Amino acid sequence: MSKMSIDPRRHALNGATMGTRWSALLYRAEGFDSAPIRNALQIAVDEVDAQMSTWKPDSDLMRLNAALVGEWITVPERLMDVLRLSLDIGRTSGGAFDISVGDAVNAWGFGPAAADQNLIREAFTAPRRPAHEVLELDTKGRRVRKRAPVVLDLNGIAKGYGVDRLAETLRSFGIVSGLVGIDGEMRALGLRPDGQPWTIAVEEPDRERRAPHSILALQDAAVATSGDYRHWVVVGNRYLSHTMDPRRGAPLASSPASITVVARTCAEADAWATALMVLGPEAGLILARRLRLDALFLLREGKEVRSQSAGLLFGSEAMPGGARASALPATTDFSSWQPRNSI
Repeated sequence: MSKMSIDPRRHALNGATMGTRWSALLYRAEGFDSAPIRNALQIAVDEVDAQMSTWKPDSDLMRLNAALVGEWITVPERLMDVLRLSLDIGRTSGGAFDISVGDAVNAWGFGPAAADQNLIREAFTAPRRPAHEVLELDTKGRRVRKRAPVVLDLNGIAKGYGVDRLAETLRSFGIVSGLVGIDGEMRALGLRPDGQPWTIAVEEPDRERRAPHSILALQDAAVATSGDYRHWVVVGNRYLSHTMDPRRGAPLASSPASITVVARTCAEADAWATALMVLGPEAGLILARRLRLDALFLLREGKEVRSQSAGLLFGSEAMPGGARASALPATTDFSSWQPRNSI
């Protein structure tokens, strides 16, 4: 048998979802038909989008948003899973991760409609309670009800959950090695065919250009980044991030340039990256270290970028569940690294 017939072949699959692209990279033997897997991956992310999108008026999330206060609404199992995780992280973070900021997201133009000054004033002055205080879940009956008027937004966790669904779909086909992602949120399964971890770049927080700050080597782990350099509004001479301050109903007045979190699931990494952005470098670092989260804080100091970290990641030690990750400086040889926004 020739060498060409047994060497694994690279399959790069992708498709549209959530206003961006999903991607999957895997290596299989020559002659492998990737079409059924690509179709299954597309179905998986379409399901997440159909249930959790704020851009689709008929999504299950928007149906919940339209429900009256006190009205029980039956929701699909996957949406229930994401709501439960969102409220858990909301409680643990002291409300820093809060899915009840949908009114502020929409008012500032980060949703389907343009920014509206009247809605901005309403969001800024409205009395605010975190979602974990106003949302009641009946997990056994898959029912949800609101105890107060609230507009839910899952943009801080839905893409990460979509990445987890991509990983679960690959595993359902018996594939235990691969790299999947949506718009930069990534999850690594196993090792590459050469026995090395999957290498992923953490971006420099630069609004003008794309460049790597450091490289992550991941095995059975997920990564997500929240930053102020890709989606923002300019008010006066200030750049305001798309990340909302749940206490104010407005974009964060100040924040780290970016926070990257590595976790066992991408939904957790996604949500915690947002929570730590809201908490900021001092309170965020304290909480991350107390919870033993693996997090990289990039902080602007004038024209320079300074880093701080929490967790075991930068010591290249094993994380819970057998996942492994390590961080390398940006001077590392990039001959085989995969950018976080394109695989």
